[in-house]
Parts: sequence; structure tokens; C-alpha cells
Amino acid sequence: MDLFDSRQADEIATILALSEHGSFTAAGRMLQRHPSVLSKRLSALETRLGIRLIERTTRQLRFTDEGERLVSRLRHAITMIEEAEQDAALSAVQVRGRLRIALPAAMGRIWLSSMLSEFALAHPEVSIEVEYSERFVDIVAEGFDAAIRIGELPDSRLVAKRLCDHRRILCAAPAYLKREGIPKTPEELTKHDCLGFTGLHSYPEWKLTTDGEHKTIRVRSTMISNDNEALLSAARMGLGIIAGGEWLMTKDIKSGQLVRVLPKWHLDSDAGVFLVRPSAKHNTATTLAFKQWFEAQFAIGAPWNLS
Repeated sequence: MDLFDSRQADEIATILALSEHGSFTAAGRMLQRHPSVLSKRLSALETRLGIRLIERTTRQLRFTDEGERLVSRLRHAITMIEEAEQDAALSAVQVRGRLRIALPAAMGRIWLSSMLSEFALAHPEVSIEVEYSERFVDIVAEGFDAAIRIGELPDSRLVAKRLCDHRRILCAAPAYLKREGIPKTPEELTKHDCLGFTGLHSYPEWKLTTDGEHKTIRVRSTMISNDNEALLSAARMGLGIIAGGEWLMTKDIKSGQLVRVLPKWHLDSDAGVFLVRPSAKHNTATTLAFKQWFEAQFAIGAPWNLS
């Protein structure tokens, strides 16, 4: 679609002003332009359209039928533009419209989907589109209003709010540890069957830390996957040692299906769960409401620590 340029906009403003005020002099005062400038603009419009729009006399202007029809349609178009602007402005103060969110797949399904549903129930005029994925989505290029991200947040122009800390811990099924033994040091992990999450930025290395001490272990994986829940299922069945977020394994630890391995050690020395947005400027009321909702949910503590 070709948008009209500034000269065309000036021509439209001129014919509308002439219709409203009835003379070049009065229209010129309204537009703060000399009457001769408006006369040239009108002539340019008539030349471009190839039709006479106004009959000029020394004392008055008379619109032709074509001129009257054009003015009528232009006024209708102006009204539609004003309504579109008002509708857009309402989005800044009313929680409504579409909200496009990107969530990490496993955490989203296990812990965040219920929060999102509660938000939707509280705001029935909002239509929510959610993408569950372990990939690192480009929320600007892909048109997302916000996203939840796990891990270390690289420097970026995104606006980020840290919701809570995030630690990856080591776990295994009691049956596996009974069969293969319990590792006492990080180095002993090289002798064990491990489950590798390919979404971990350091894979196939596990970078472990405790009290300022750091060790990097290259593990041997009996299964690798880009899906945390698939690896969790394998760990429950005794296939090997899993390195995963506390959010992923807390229920299984409490139920006894998994137990901590090397409990003093964990991965990710300074990781977190973040809510990120493209910009802090010109956010809609809907985006701000979503931000405030999730911040409030985490303000009382991460949900996996409260269950």
C-alpha cells in the first residue's frame, strides 16, 4: 500500500479547510498559511486528480459535485483515523486485546500455565497467545510482548525483571544409586551414567560450584535430549544422574522418587528466572498488567518452593 506523502496531506488539509471556512483567507488563517499557498495546493490537487473540485469567483467558492463527494469521503476517512488513534490510546489504559507470550516449555507447563490461566480469568478481554519452547526466542523479531527466561541473562537492550534465583542441582533415582554407587566428588561423575540436556549452554560439560570453588566436568551421557521432562522421566526410571533446575525436580525429591547427588554442589553460579520485555517505553496496559501479575506471584516466593 502506498501512503500519501506530505504534499498530499497538505492538499487534503487545504480542501477540508476551504469546505469548513468558505474562503482562502479564512482557511489560510486556520492553517497559518498565506491564501496564495492554499490556492497553489488546490490547483495541484485538481491537476493530480484531473478534475475541477471548486469553482472560484472573486467573492466566493463553490464546490462542484465531485468536490463535495471528495470532501464527504475525506471527512469519513478522518473520522476513521481518529477512531483508530483513540482505540490505540485506550490500549495504554485498558487491559484488553492480544497478549503474545513466550514461556520455557517444561517450566511453563509445570508451573507457569496455571498462573497464566488465572491472569486470563482475571482479564477476560485479553486474548492470550502462548508459545512453549526451550529455544531462546527473539521476542523483538518474533513479535512477543514478553517472555520468561531461565539461566544467565546476557547483556541486551531488553528490559528484564529478575523473578527469583535459579539453581540446577544433581539428582538420581534411589535404584540407580543403589546399583551404581553414590559419587562423593565431582570428578567421580565421569564414571557415572548421566543425562544430558542439550539446552544447557555448557553441554556436554557440567560447570559445578560450591562456596566459591568451581569445577568443570565433562560427563558421559547415556541419553541426551532438548526436553527436560523426557530426561526427568529417564532419571525416575534409574537411567542415570540428571542435572536440572530445582523447579523441575522438587516434587520428585519430596516424593522420594529422586534424591540429591553431591548436595553441596550446583550448576549456574548466578542464574535466575527473568521476565523480559522488548522495551519499557509505550507499553500497553495489558503488558504492564501481565508484568505486575507475574511479579506478584513470585513476590511470595518461587512456586516450586511453596508447594
